[in-house]
Amino acid sequence: MNWPQQLIIVRHGQSAGNVARDAAHEALADRIALTNRDADVPLSDLGREQAQALGSWFSETHEDQRPDVLLSSPYVRALQTAEIFRDARGAAEQVPICFDERLREKEFGILDGLTTPGVANVFPDQAEFRRLLGKFYHRPPGGESWCDVILRLRSVLDTISLHYRGRRVMIFTHQVVVLCMRYIIETLDEAEILAIDREGDIANCAITEYRFDPDAGHDGKLILTRYNVTAPMKEQATTVTTAPDAIAGRRG
Repeated sequence: MNWPQQLIIVRHGQSAGNVARDAAHEALADRIALTNRDADVPLSDLGREQAQALGSWFSETHEDQRPDVLLSSPYVRALQTAEIFRDARGAAEQVPICFDERLREKEFGILDGLTTPGVANVFPDQAEFRRLLGKFYHRPPGGESWCDVILRLRSVLDTISLHYRGRRVMIFTHQVVVLCMRYIIETLDEAEILAIDREGDIANCAITEYRFDPDAGHDGKLILTRYNVTAPMKEQATTVTTAPDAIAGRRG
């Protein structure tokens, strides 16, 4: 077996960027009103509650069901989610949080900070390129396509299979990364992953879980067991945000 026994991928909790993007769309603005760079945008109060709920949820499981490896995007919103999760005893306090820049958000280049209408208004040529190529292949100047994200994630999975065989690994990252991980692990094609994407956004703090099945395939494989599942919130009035990551115009 070259895989972890369990691999859980978590989208970060709601960020200040998610909130700002909603406001920008309601105001029909071209740009999102944020002063932080994408990497420095923190969680919102709701995002912190979501991370706390996720950690509390895992703390109620048996110790051998909790992650013993924590990996995170270095972006503040992902790292804060990981820290709050661990502080809520979702994992043992001695488990380190290892950040890996390959798990960072998709880079949007010159489209960073624009709303979807803003891209069409400010860079109509890029809006047309994206329409022609599709989000999977379109790479904005200075940014990444989904294929670029997939390339760096393949090396992440190589690292995980090499160093964390038989472990329980949890990754804190971003929406496009979660989808691209599914593309790789499940050997999907462009049409299949985009069909999943069209089904709806991944909720903030939702988990995507794989478990290793030694009897699957020739040498065993990771099998998807849960997708887009969120922890119950203590206050029923508190809703789970499903808006995409909000700092960079368009979500991939």
